Formats: sequence, structure tokens, C-alpha cells
Amino acid sequence: MYKLITFPNDILKQKTIEVKEIDKNIKKIAVEMKKIMKKHHGVGLAANQIGLNLSLFIVEEKNKILTFINPKIIKFEGERILLEEGCLSLPGIWGKIKRYPKIEIEYYDLFGKKRKLKAKGLLAQIIQHEIDHLNGILFAEKAEKLYKFEVIDKKELFNK
Repeated sequence: MYKLITFPNDILKQKTIEVKEIDKNIKKIAVEMKKIMKKHHGVGLAANQIGLNLSLFIVEEKNKILTFINPKIIKFEGERILLEEGCLSLPGIWGKIKRYPKIEIEYYDLFGKKRKLKAKGLLAQIIQHEIDHLNGILFAEKAEKLYKFEVIDKKELFNK
């Protein structure tokens, strides 16, 4: 059983290795990743965030889960813009980070088919974030500003 890994676990700082074969095990891992991502209300999750040193991530896009295996960004478009980001592996931390507004990515799907995808906006941002994970980079390392949020009791806030 896999679980979400949070900082400062060392696996989050390691560059992942390529998936050699897309088999039943990889498909099972993708299913488990989806469950974990949903449980923690995320929009993307890299394999190293569940303790696996594999070049694999998933993204939720328009209520669909996209799986990216051995992804490579092959094109960046536009000038980088400052965006807000958070990360399941850094709970309670948000920051402002520069990302490209449009990218093109090459990857393999769960059927072993090589694909290309042009992404823009939020999808492009999430993909860049997840590829950073695969390279052992946390968004907080690139962020221009970081913020820490904490959960507070509503009764405490309103003195009720």
C-alpha cells in the first residue's frame, strides 16, 4: 500500500528513473496514485510523491485522469508568468513561481503509445510542477515568495 510522502523525505529530492516496461504493475500504480491524489484533493501527483523512483505522474484535467510516463517537455512558449502554487508534499505551503503559459510534452500513455500534447494555462502549470518533481525539484525551491497557511477553528476565529 502506498501513501503520500511529504518533505523532508529524501526521495522527493532524487531524480527519477525511466519506466522500462509499461506493464500491469505500472497500471496498478497509476490507479493507486489516482486514489491518493483524490484523497488529498490534488490535481497532480508524481510517483516519487508516493515513494516510487519512477518517471511517471498523473494529472486531473476536466474530470479525466491523464497519465504521463517518461515525459519530456519539448517546447516552451511565451514569457514565464508568476503563478500561485501549492504541493501535496509540502502541506500548508503556497508560493509564487514563474511558469511558461504554453508547453508541448512528449510522453508514453498507459498503453505504451508515444504521444505529444500541447498544454496551456493550468494544465501547462501542473505538468511543469510534476516534471520538476520527477527531476527532484520542489516548487518551493524555485518560488519567488512562500506563504504558510494553517488550519484554524472557525469558532476560535469568531470567538464563539
